Amino acid sequence: MATLSVKPGQRFTVPDWHTNADLISADAESQRSASHRVRQETRALRNETNNQAKWDEHDNQTRLTERISSVNRWKETLDKCLADIDEEIDALAKVKEAAERALQAKNLSLDVAIECLTLRESRRAIDVVRDPVEDELHKEVKVIDKAKRELQQRVNEAFEQLCHLQEARQQLSFDHRGKMEALEIDRVCLSLSVNSPNISFKVNPTRVPNGSTAVDEWEQNSQYNKDHAEAEMKASTKLREVIMLAIAQTNNELEAQRVATEFALRKRIRDMERAYDELKWQERNTLEEIAEMEEDIRRLEEDLRRKMQDLKVAHTRLETRTYRPNVELCRDQVQYGLTDEVHQLEGIIRTLKLKLAEAQDALDALYRQLYRIQTDIGYKANSLVLDNKCMDSRRKLVVPAEKFVPEVDTFNRTTNRAPSPLKNGQLELA
Repeated sequence: MATLSVKPGQRFTVPDWHTNADLISADAESQRSASHRVRQETRALRNETNNQAKWDEHDNQTRLTERISSVNRWKETLDKCLADIDEEIDALAKVKEAAERALQAKNLSLDVAIECLTLRESRRAIDVVRDPVEDELHKEVKVIDKAKRELQQRVNEAFEQLCHLQEARQQLSFDHRGKMEALEIDRVCLSLSVNSPNISFKVNPTRVPNGSTAVDEWEQNSQYNKDHAEAEMKASTKLREVIMLAIAQTNNELEAQRVATEFALRKRIRDMERAYDELKWQERNTLEEIAEMEEDIRRLEEDLRRKMQDLKVAHTRLETRTYRPNVELCRDQVQYGLTDEVHQLEGIIRTLKLKLAEAQDALDALYRQLYRIQTDIGYKANSLVLDNKCMDSRRKLVVPAEKFVPEVDTFNRTTNRAPSPLKNGQLELA
């Protein structure tokens, strides 16, 4: 017989075998039951977490969509506000330029008024008079200075308002850029999904970033920027109306003053022309009177010479008759007649000499008066030339600069005119 080579191990009893089999079966049942419970709990958890995650994602998608819509509405509001403020800035800038052009135009009016005042300073002697023209010109200078001060003030106000508008626009633009970036970021977030290639875990993503604001603060900031911009636009619109009114008012005042000045200047020219014509008439009459007086003096001198000759004849007759001899030297009627003739001629000669001296004095007075008249004519002619130059200069106020052609000389009655034939000799005699 063969023998066992290995020592047999521990031996179990049949009941132990049955007990072990029952224990394994019970453990298997228990493990399956536990596994089934876990599986059920896992399925319930999976369903619950999947549903929660989907609803959370759906809610956040909805919130993102609503946030994008809210930000987009504010972006569109800011777009319109930016367009409006740009339009207002452009309108105010144009009004400011119009005010600056009006202010620049006043320089021409001021130059013309000062030029007229300077021209009229060249008047001479009695014509240097403080007349209504000079008063109106001084008023015109004051009106122009006042208009320039007011327009300069409006230009400064417009510049300051433009700065306020630019500041408000900068705030709007900054807010608009922020909303554009926020929209871009939220749209990117809305487009993300589990299949997106650029998703990853982040470090502490739930932290609250520095500088974060609440929704109310965000809303209030945008509302403040919008309200501030609208308030500045409203102030700008009001200022534009004030500036346009100031331009129109200053132009009307200056135009009224210009009309008054030119009316006074035309009236002064008419008065001066009448005075000039009157002096020319006086000059002609004085020259005629001088010619008649000179002719009368010549005749008076001729009569005086004849009377002197007659007196010589009478003296010679009387002297010659003194040589009659003896008793012939008698005082006869001839002697008495010649003596009476001598006395009469001597009286006539004295009278003629007195009248000749009186006539000569009158002639000298006429020459002096003629000199005064001709001198005053020169003053009047000079004043007329100056006032007509003023009128010509003032044409620049109503005629465009490119079409302005100065007139040669509207008063040409004394220009390039030779003196009268009697004038030089007469003044020498005077």
